[in-house]
Amino acid sequence: MDYTAARARAQAAEESLNLVEPVTLTSTLRHIEKLRGRKVVIQPMDGPEDQVCGLWFGLDDMDLILHARAASEMHRQQIVLHEFAHMILRHTQEELSPEDARKFFPDLDPDRVVLALKRTDFFDEFEVTAELLADRLAARIRRSRQADRQPSNFGAVFG
Repeated sequence: MDYTAARARAQAAEESLNLVEPVTLTSTLRHIEKLRGRKVVIQPMDGPEDQVCGLWFGLDDMDLILHARAASEMHRQQIVLHEFAHMILRHTQEELSPEDARKFFPDLDPDRVVLALKRTDFFDEFEVTAELLADRLAARIRRSRQADRQPSNFGAVFG
């Protein structure tokens, strides 16, 4: 695994997005929907959180991100940003059988599930690059929040 190359890919992917400040999770979601030309729905997942943090399903008419019920809003955001990163990086999804969809998500109509991102190794190039991009997006969101807290005349007051 070449971490330098993964960092460079994550940086290039973030820069190519041309996100407009202030960057928020919602503005990033809307930007991805526009790029993909389809709705992205984010929902909490009922199930074994110790086994799966987040999943990205390509349904017939939208993308669905399911996330574990996180201990904090920041953790939830990181899970979602990681799944966004897979979309941004155009990581390939695989066909998912209706039987597998039914087994893992009994409330989801298995006939609507077309593709899913399957992970077998959390330290492979795709996972590492996605996490690095998620970290970069999270940093952009934090910087935007900090800039919003600063008074507009900060420089005039404090020089």
